[in-house]
Amino acid sequence: MRSVLYRFLIVIFVLGISLWTLWPTVKYYTLAPSEKQVLSTDYLSHLKKRSLNLGLDLQGGMYMVLEVDKSKISEDEAKGAEERALEIIRNRIDQWGVSEPVIQKTEEGRIILQLPGVLERERARELIGKTALLEFKLVADQKIVEQVVKNIDETIHNLWKDDSSRVYLMDILGSYRGGLAVKQSDAPKFFEIISLPEVQKLIPQEYEFLLGKTEETEEGKVRPIYLVKKEADLTGAFLKTAKHTIYQGQDPSYSGKPIVELHFDKRGATRFAFVTGSNIGKQLAIVLDGVVQSAPVIEERIPTGDAIIRGNFTIDEAKELAIILRAGALPAPIKIVEERTIGASLGKDSIEKGMKALIIGFILVILFVIIYYKASGLVATLALTLNFIFIIAVMVALKATLTLPGMAGLILTVGMAVDANVLIFERIREELRAGKSPRMAVDAGFSRAMITIFDANLTTLIAALVLLRFGTGPIKGFGTVLSIGILSNFFTAIFASKIIFDYFVSVRRAEKISI
Repeated sequence: MRSVLYRFLIVIFVLGISLWTLWPTVKYYTLAPSEKQVLSTDYLSHLKKRSLNLGLDLQGGMYMVLEVDKSKISEDEAKGAEERALEIIRNRIDQWGVSEPVIQKTEEGRIILQLPGVLERERARELIGKTALLEFKLVADQKIVEQVVKNIDETIHNLWKDDSSRVYLMDILGSYRGGLAVKQSDAPKFFEIISLPEVQKLIPQEYEFLLGKTEETEEGKVRPIYLVKKEADLTGAFLKTAKHTIYQGQDPSYSGKPIVELHFDKRGATRFAFVTGSNIGKQLAIVLDGVVQSAPVIEERIPTGDAIIRGNFTIDEAKELAIILRAGALPAPIKIVEERTIGASLGKDSIEKGMKALIIGFILVILFVIIYYKASGLVATLALTLNFIFIIAVMVALKATLTLPGMAGLILTVGMAVDANVLIFERIREELRAGKSPRMAVDAGFSRAMITIFDANLTTLIAALVLLRFGTGPIKGFGTVLSIGILSNFFTAIFASKIIFDYFVSVRRAEKISI
């Protein structure tokens, strides 16, 4: 009894966690349009982030195939052009706030872009096609930043003193690497506050607030805050090239560490020498499309136009920064080779038909196992239900995206889950025919069928992982659901189902099994 109880509690615990994970999904997708209008934007956004992501084919959106036009650039400039374009597009899409976009490069050098939920065709084309803007801007001293923030907070306290629902600036700010930062989720609130007319008067006229790129910390994702000059001291038009390498200078503290080398043209070198010579000890922000990518300190005047950016970079971070710097100077335009817009109504129709297929398949399978295996069929039905809940919960937890092929994977998993139960039940029947007691028949049925189930699931899992690793788009979506389904199926068919059988044959001492 104790063994059955412990195993039962494990299943209940996993089920409880799964239902808690699924609650936001059920809540969000069952809200009526009128209810969404009443709820706050922050609450809806939080609910959507915790919900199951739907792919392009299920919620509508845009699909594009992009290509970098290299016909007007030299061979040296063409090297890595796709990677630079990829970085620009990713940066812009992140700023636009698209949920779960797919941005990837093909073997042919083209870029595939999927924007679920985006139906603003002209806005998307403009955002992707415009020339990248790379700027070098001086950063204000930290004391000035802190004083400005203090003045802003005092002003909005007086402005909102009668409104207890307001969030103040100091409530969302935190310290990060000697400066200020804001959580990624609070970035819209930060911009809402500094956009107020009363707040704009407190910011020095020649300066503006910009956020840095998202960075991972122990507390979560944060974005550093910078107060930079509105007018750029230098632009990417003067940058010839940038590359990552390993530091080989005389400073032992940076020996063997990754750095980024910059090379400006003649006009850029002259301007860069003036900027660096006049602002030693200050930070120079590297801004791409309005986002601060890095803000190194100017250590000395650089007269040659050849500079290095040092910091605690990993090799990947240095490579990424070099790509970003080169991206701003890239003269090649981005062409839209293929474009498709999938309407929300088509996505809704796909969901309805997919759910209809899933429900009909589920009901037919349940009817079969109950008619053929009697009471034991009810156990298989329970295992199927648990399997379905666990699969969706794991997908939500892993931030996976459910696509139409993924729904096909769900339907396939239902059939595979029954297959495992069929193997177990048929083995139990054979043991009962051989004259064994119900308890011995159940033990033998599960232990001997488990090897066959393990082999069958393992081979399918290997195929699913191959689809997951090498597939893209719909194939990857199918492989994701199938992989999760196989692992969940093994847990429900072998572990969860046996608890019920053990309860009846070992605890209740049942003399017969309805199978």
